[in-house]
Amino acid sequence: MEYKQYDSAKAFSSDVLSSLLKDEAANNLIIGLLTQDKSKFSTEWFMATVMDKGKLITASLWTKAFNLILYENEHRNDDALVLIVKELKHLEFKPGGILAERDLARRFVAAYCPNGKSRHNMSMAAMRLDKLAKYNKAPGFCRMLDENDMFYAPYWERAFSEDCRVRTFSILENEQRIRSRLGKDTHFIWQDGVPVSQAVFGRETPNGAVINGVYTPPHYRGQGYATSVVAEASASVLERGKKFCCLFADSANPISRKIYRKLGYYDVCIHDDIRFDIPQ
Repeated sequence: MEYKQYDSAKAFSSDVLSSLLKDEAANNLIIGLLTQDKSKFSTEWFMATVMDKGKLITASLWTKAFNLILYENEHRNDDALVLIVKELKHLEFKPGGILAERDLARRFVAAYCPNGKSRHNMSMAAMRLDKLAKYNKAPGFCRMLDENDMFYAPYWERAFSEDCRVRTFSILENEQRIRSRLGKDTHFIWQDGVPVSQAVFGRETPNGAVINGVYTPPHYRGQGYATSVVAEASASVLERGKKFCCLFADSANPISRKIYRKLGYYDVCIHDDIRFDIPQ
């Protein structure tokens, strides 16, 4: 086996993208990072592969701001993981956690911190939709984000991050991120007299797109608003020529997964988000 580290996202993408695209929905996060606007690439990213006779065994990407993301081909190979771990420690790189398919994530943790200095943050189901099913539309209508939404949308974004136990940003940072979506028809608001739910057309992959940022304030839940806004966002993705939509759902939340399954989403795999609490 051969370990290779990259200082060019273009070269890394050239070596891994074709393998990742074999399961595009499951690998949507790393694919989305590699196919985004090239100006967002950074030389500070940790990008590495393990190859065997020219065939990709394992790929790893760490943008420093988020968890290390891992991919493994269909053949489980613990020796390849050991190589990744060895190089991370040699370089004194200390990712805050790992995000990968459940079995892969747990095997990496066993190699990276054998003394058990880690904690399970959450498990997420990667779900895919190829055709939108019929559903009962909630009262109200869907519209796009506009300037009038800026007084509450940054707070919804913060609440969404807290609910999902992912990295949070300041209200000002959220406002800047959300304002960049104005006029792009990517931020969907369900309105029933007042705004009651949202969903966002997020990162794209060559054949699909991710729906994220799904949030309904607690006092508006249970009335079908999230179902309706996700349906509208999903329909928009498919109407724009994408073959499928995908999203992540908290595997411990049966309500959200039930909502998505009603619309035609189905499970692709389970990802574990595991954090490293103590520097290794």
